[in-house]
Amino acid sequence: MAGFVSDDSDVVAGGKRVGEMLVERGLVQPGDISQALLQQAASGQRVGELLIELGAVSERNLYQVLADQMALPLVDFRQEEPQPDAVAYLAESVARSAMAMPVKLISGRVQVAVADPLNAAVVEQVRQAVKLPVSLAIGPPSDIFSAIDRTYRALAGIDRHVEAFTAAAALRKGITAAAPTASSAAAEGPVAQVVDSIITQALRDRASDIHIEPQDGSLRVRFRIDGVLHEVQTLPEGIAVALVSRLKIMADMNIVERRRAQDGQMTMELDGRAVDIRVATSPMIWGEKAVLRLLDRNRVLFQLDDLGMSPETHRIYSRMVRSPVGMVVCTGPTGSGKTTTLYATLTEINSIERNITTLEDPVEYVFASINQVQINEQAGITFADGLRGILRQDPDVILVGEIRDAETARIAVQSALTGHLVLSSLHATDSAAALYRFLEMGVEPFLVASSVVGVASQRLLRRICSRCRVPYVPPVEEMAMLDDLGGDTSQEKFYRGEGCNYCAQTGYKGRVGVYEVLAVTDAVKETIVRRGTPNELRGVVAAEGMRSLKREATELIERDVTTIAEVGRIVYTV
Repeated sequence: MAGFVSDDSDVVAGGKRVGEMLVERGLVQPGDISQALLQQAASGQRVGELLIELGAVSERNLYQVLADQMALPLVDFRQEEPQPDAVAYLAESVARSAMAMPVKLISGRVQVAVADPLNAAVVEQVRQAVKLPVSLAIGPPSDIFSAIDRTYRALAGIDRHVEAFTAAAALRKGITAAAPTASSAAAEGPVAQVVDSIITQALRDRASDIHIEPQDGSLRVRFRIDGVLHEVQTLPEGIAVALVSRLKIMADMNIVERRRAQDGQMTMELDGRAVDIRVATSPMIWGEKAVLRLLDRNRVLFQLDDLGMSPETHRIYSRMVRSPVGMVVCTGPTGSGKTTTLYATLTEINSIERNITTLEDPVEYVFASINQVQINEQAGITFADGLRGILRQDPDVILVGEIRDAETARIAVQSALTGHLVLSSLHATDSAAALYRFLEMGVEPFLVASSVVGVASQRLLRRICSRCRVPYVPPVEEMAMLDDLGGDTSQEKFYRGEGCNYCAQTGYKGRVGVYEVLAVTDAVKETIVRRGTPNELRGVVAAEGMRSLKREATELIERDVTTIAEVGRIVYTV
């Protein structure tokens, strides 16, 4: 963690060490300090940083003590918005390198929150850059980093680039009415700047997708953040063709063809981060729409323990994926986190003794020790053909990114029956429906019963923002919904996010998975073989104690992880 985190030898004029102050205020136990000091001797890290890593104290509580120790104000960026006139005095590059954020102007001085006020070089760098008297404040590094991303918007200068494009387009008007060529579009500097600004801001906002949509008289840009679309920019319609053409060139797509849907991929490096981008275009009545899926190479691979499974569900799922043979299927709608779950599964079962091969479209995470195959239908590499090829490579575990057709389903089932563990995803509403998808694809019931070990159905729910969580009284409609879900309506307190700068006033930040795991037992096999209805199967697994999506979701409400409204939006069905 960047920033200042005092060690226990730092003493102020009053003679109080940070460790002593933390113990006096009851924020840490003396034993925590002792443990941190022992680890400091081995690692050389500062004690405060170690206390945070150990979970003994929160970053905010530690920095409150540091602020008191140094007699500096602690800036709360949850509610305090940096003033634009103060921000103008510090360039973004300096703010990021010094981990410093201008806050406001006070009597001719610029108040600047820094993460490390005792670092003389950092303080001098800020003073030289601001060129006005500086009043120091302190802020936790994560708060300052988030404030920098929110304040120095990559989209701030987009109007200037749009104006430059419009002026250049006006000069060209009348010279040629031809469609843009690859060379003319690639040379369009302002459009390239607009594209870079949009993608950079999407990365900073944690967006998973960018929607660039032609409207009647405008071009709308929306980001999908935590599963929900937010409008972030409206551009003039005149830039639409050039902007989509620029994306097509970058993704190696045909810029002349505008009457059919196309797909492409590209790689960019922005803000020091490498990002893979899938681009899909489709003709609409007002022009071509482009959707970009952002795949950050630097994102951390999840472990199964991090996904949000309840202990019992995690135990059942872990046992299933350790089966030497058979098929485990992850199911759910688009954007429900199936790929993340499959990769977390691979992380858990990967070992030097196993030959693991994946077949994906596209390869989203790169594993150094796993064989990964990229689908390329133009080159004849489909899921079905690729799976046939993998079976000749002596695999132990096969991951099929998605079962889309009957041929792939049949080969996957045969692979599971012939001594392989097959992991895959499938679009279905719940775990029971997933088994019937195989039947609909023409796979015989006895083959499904013999090959499938289990099915995990999942959804992603937004987490309550930890920085603005407050108790509230749910309205009657929400309580009725909770009752229908089988939740505890007698719960003493319910929580929601009231909205702050960190969650963009939404009350949510980040997501958590909610799962139901169906183990294929003898009773389930019997129901499938005799072609019982999906409702019959749901009754069988309920009688065997399967925890449903609704039950898992209501537990997240009881643990104050998410809200009734969010569960209703994602899980609740009439």
